[in-house]
Amino acid sequence: MRLSTITDETSLAVATLAARTAALVTPTVRLGVTGLARAGKTVFISALIHNLVHGGRLPLFRAYSSGRIATAELEPQPDDAVPRFDYERHIEALVDDRLWPDSTRRISELRLTIKYDSASYLTRTLRSGKLHLDIVDYPGEWLLDLALMSRDFTEWSREAVTGARGTTAKSDAAAWLTKLDRVDGNMPEDETLARELAALFTDYLRASRATGDQISTQPPGRFLMPGDLEGSPALTFSPLIIDGESPPGSLARMMARRFEAYKSAIVRPFFRDHFSRLDRQIVLVDTLHALNGGPKAVADLEAALTATLSAFRPGRPNWLTSLILQRIDRILFAATKADHVHHEDHDRLEAILGRVVERAIERAKFAGADVEVIALASVRATREGTVTQHGERLPSIIGTPLPGESVDGRVFDGESEIAMFPGDLPNDPAMALEDGGGKSNEFDAPLRFVRFRPPQLERTAEGLTLSLPHIRLDRALEFLIGDRLS
Repeated sequence: MRLSTITDETSLAVATLAARTAALVTPTVRLGVTGLARAGKTVFISALIHNLVHGGRLPLFRAYSSGRIATAELEPQPDDAVPRFDYERHIEALVDDRLWPDSTRRISELRLTIKYDSASYLTRTLRSGKLHLDIVDYPGEWLLDLALMSRDFTEWSREAVTGARGTTAKSDAAAWLTKLDRVDGNMPEDETLARELAALFTDYLRASRATGDQISTQPPGRFLMPGDLEGSPALTFSPLIIDGESPPGSLARMMARRFEAYKSAIVRPFFRDHFSRLDRQIVLVDTLHALNGGPKAVADLEAALTATLSAFRPGRPNWLTSLILQRIDRILFAATKADHVHHEDHDRLEAILGRVVERAIERAKFAGADVEVIALASVRATREGTVTQHGERLPSIIGTPLPGESVDGRVFDGESEIAMFPGDLPNDPAMALEDGGGKSNEFDAPLRFVRFRPPQLERTAEGLTLSLPHIRLDRALEFLIGDRLS
């Protein structure tokens, strides 16, 4: 996938050299945090910062648990043109209101400066222990757009229409496909018709996401998250099926021109200015949501992640090439909401995600990057117990469902606690991707994943509020930045 031009590469090399020079004074790690909608990006960043700043329980994060980290403080971010990640507001929602914060809808950034004592006497002697952690938060839907760079309008249109006609929830695409069948791409360009087709196509993308038929959604990602580009020509186009070459001034030519404008004005700058500058990357995946959607949803998630993660620049350049060449040398894939299943299922959850991103992992490792897969809960909203069902004691999770959530017809008000057995994940990860063809298998039993409220934080005897509880957030930190604090 070719995402950059020679000019882009030259600009990247200059920017990388400048960043490396600045890092001689204070080293910097740019950590990318991404994932599709509802994967938990905002919660992950908020919990990471809260635990480091407020003294969380992080036994597997060795620099922290050994007492070598002196302070972790927020500082002004280096990129003045990028919105600041609104950490304070998100923490208020989690801690005070016990509500999950708003989802990521645009790129944002935050700098956390960590002061520490190196484990090496020589390193402690030669330089002060200080690391800037620049956290870059961006929607995974924008990551999906990177796959468009290797496609032209005709190829993309064919894939989009074929996918819409083959979807199981055909009603999602019915209005758009009906209108599309009546349109001749060779007709004169028509702004009103273009806007109508774009609106119907966007409605289809939105509906398919809501129903779970296409867990990943199709690109363009900015159609669902337009921001200040809403209504612009670069977001006003639709796939069209055309035979042969369309004449100048035709509707098809206009749509193709806008498709190319979308790539050049939106996708390429995102790659050049943000994505290509990352050192480390965590990809958060709502694997449980995909499992709820069945094998087709899991397979769709696998295809989307494989295609989009091919845009990553994994590798481990040597000391000389690293001065001008930016590479992502560590990638962490995290199956979020691990607190929604019993700990006995965490290994299975990791195995399923590992199977979903298997091809992406192979490519990254071949390029020299370190890759790891974990089951994670950035904020643990449940605790564990047992329930008795038909005389059998089953491992359960206990928590407070969000208002409006329902179990067996009972709708919850956001105040009542429940204990429930969510079901067992399959022993064989391949089962999550297999339809079965009508035959039964061990994965036939329905899973029930309920959305829970954030926990009520514990307080010390002195009245101090403790940090947000988690599952394996410390393991994630150790993998992502532990080596830079050695």
